[in-house]
Amino acid sequence: MQVLIIGGTGLISTGITRQAAAAGHDVTVFTRGETEAVLPASVEHITGDRTDRDALERARDAVPLGCVIDMVGFDPADIETAIDVFRGHIDQYVFCSTVDVYHRPVETMPIQERAAREPPVSEYGGNKATCEDRLFEAYRKDGFPATVIRPWHTYGGDRGLLDTLSSDAYVDRLRRGKPIVVHGDGTSVWAPCHRDDVAAAFVTAIGNHETIGEAYHTTATEPMTWNQYHQRAAAALDAPEPELVHVPTDALCEGAPDRVAPLLNHYQFSTVFDMSKAERDLGFQQTVSWEDGVERTVTRLAEDDAIDDWDSDPEYDAIVSAWRDATDSFAASLH
Repeated sequence: MQVLIIGGTGLISTGITRQAAAAGHDVTVFTRGETEAVLPASVEHITGDRTDRDALERARDAVPLGCVIDMVGFDPADIETAIDVFRGHIDQYVFCSTVDVYHRPVETMPIQERAAREPPVSEYGGNKATCEDRLFEAYRKDGFPATVIRPWHTYGGDRGLLDTLSSDAYVDRLRRGKPIVVHGDGTSVWAPCHRDDVAAAFVTAIGNHETIGEAYHTTATEPMTWNQYHQRAAAALDAPEPELVHVPTDALCEGAPDRVAPLLNHYQFSTVFDMSKAERDLGFQQTVSWEDGVERTVTRLAEDDAIDDWDSDPEYDAIVSAWRDATDSFAASLH
């Protein structure tokens, strides 16, 4: 098919662009031209801002489109414009949403695509949910051919590995056996998924009419605890068994709020997603193990000289020391 990717050079969208071209689709990316990515020579490029209706119409008219994949739709008003621009011109509109549309903490697990979304977990999640609503309303009203895909924690490429304190020195800390801060007792559940697996779901959706009018999770089928996340990452890097320092979520949010913004709405909650719908309709599989994905990602980060030394983040060890002092004081006060 002729495929237009709105934003084809980001973490997930670079993978989509490469895989769609490899699958034989004629791919055009519509971007602002501000992010570089290594893409196949066959990929066409159109420069423009998706918030500019005229630019969006020019992109629509540049090639005889079959499918649009929207990777940068964040504002409901922009989605309404896109519906208006592409209605009647395309066979399918694949929208990249997020699992942040769901309320936290969830009521039941595994989470299915119809799980509760109110109140929203964040402004970002609320806006994405409204974008989805606009698309499904258009589908029900006049058959606008929308497919919604909801990724979770996607990593790979030049994107670093997450940790509780959002430290660019995390990888070097693991390698050197330095203490690693973990929120709570480390048993909340997380499921990182490599961008190549997430991208494959988008590519499989292209031209798949079973997916129109539907929403799908695209995340790992092998969830793990945060303790396992760090232990398995260390093993993948041939690093020592990590020394995990468990700090209550409330204490971290109070003492280091600028370091733990994702913790409040995300990391602290266990979330296991039902992947059966994506497996059935998209043939979704997790083909990249966490260990393999860590090794690939760290290799790329090293090539880009993007791994900070462990001692470049002195606040990290200050947090470790402060918590150890506090726990020692607490224990001493009881004796």
